[in-house]
Amino acid sequence: MDEARVLIAGAGLAGLGAALALRRAAPGLQLEVLEQAEQFSEVGAGIQLGPNAVRVLRDWGLEAALNEVAAFPTDLLVRDAASGASLGHLPLAERAQRLYGAPYATIHRADLHALLLQALQAEGGTGMHLLQRIEGVQLPPEAGGPLELRTQSGQSWSAAALLGCDGLRSRVREQLLGDATPRFSGHLAYRGLVKMTRLPPELRQTAVTAWLGPRMHAVHYPVRAGEWLNVVVVVQGDLPTEPAGWDHPAQPQALWQAMGLLPQRDLHRVLEAVPLWRLWPLFGRSPVAGAHEMARGPVALLGDAAHPMKPYLAQGAAMALEDAWALGRLLAAQGEAAAPAALDWPNLLLRWAQARWRRCAWVQARSQRNGTIFHASGPLRWGRDGAMRLLGPRLIDVPRLYAGPPPP
Repeated sequence: MDEARVLIAGAGLAGLGAALALRRAAPGLQLEVLEQAEQFSEVGAGIQLGPNAVRVLRDWGLEAALNEVAAFPTDLLVRDAASGASLGHLPLAERAQRLYGAPYATIHRADLHALLLQALQAEGGTGMHLLQRIEGVQLPPEAGGPLELRTQSGQSWSAAALLGCDGLRSRVREQLLGDATPRFSGHLAYRGLVKMTRLPPELRQTAVTAWLGPRMHAVHYPVRAGEWLNVVVVVQGDLPTEPAGWDHPAQPQALWQAMGLLPQRDLHRVLEAVPLWRLWPLFGRSPVAGAHEMARGPVALLGDAAHPMKPYLAQGAAMALEDAWALGRLLAAQGEAAAPAALDWPNLLLRWAQARWRRCAWVQARSQRNGTIFHASGPLRWGRDGAMRLLGPRLIDVPRLYAGPPPP
């Protein structure tokens, strides 16, 4: 029945997380995941999962699976990209568990995607459809009824609700809000992976290491159970000549030129060891301004479709998982008193958006601020370095973030 069907646009981390949360919360729902790609997979490199994200995965019963593929860094180290001087240090392992009740993890994006996909498939009952790019969405009339969705393959779908989990250039967002395309940030991310055995023993660290320099910063950390090192260098520069795609091949020479400085020896050796670089232009939007930007009627936006954020707080994936978790919690509470066909989706999604938008907007703004701080030069850079040395973990830690997600 259309009244019990929910469509999920996008089978990335946000979409799979949403499908899993809804399936667990209301087994009677008819869930259909529509993915525009040719296969259910994820590209990219590593991501960081703070205790707030790990707590979500634990609540879904996925902690054991996470432990098999993730790494769990011992420390966060902040260093000067030119001199190598230590700027700050935050213990992660035991401290994160003690303060926030969950560890700090680092994982390859494809491994997290596979973990969620396997969990969803194990639940059963969810339709998974490839090559389904959205063409149009028609909201129900005021008198009620199902919404209608069309895909470019010629298929039509009727449903009680639609979750737009289709990323930065969301087709659902375009249909729902009609706002402008995301803006180029002026920052370019060079990403690569290197096998730990290719590095000298002294560089095979179990830490997250951030290197800060004028107009650039670099981060590297272990992934794939510690067997690989994920490396990211963010520089300021112009948009590539073919910006339609977000993932481009990159030449090392362009990276060295864009860095604009001779990196410290340890950083230089790490970067030289990376066999293949990819280039991601970073796009974004202004922080969410209200619940109306995340939900309208029977349609909601989750993850990057709702609140894309720059990777300077390492919370993009975490916020997508939190979105899904919060929606599942609300659905479970409401579903106890109502059959799937009788659920009031506009009210449920509005309550969810009201519970989520302020936290998401705060993380977006904090991420943007970090980008300015990381790339600082002159007096701002001196002030940053002095504050880090003086305040240490109190400046680097983010208790308000890691103690979450707050209950909806």
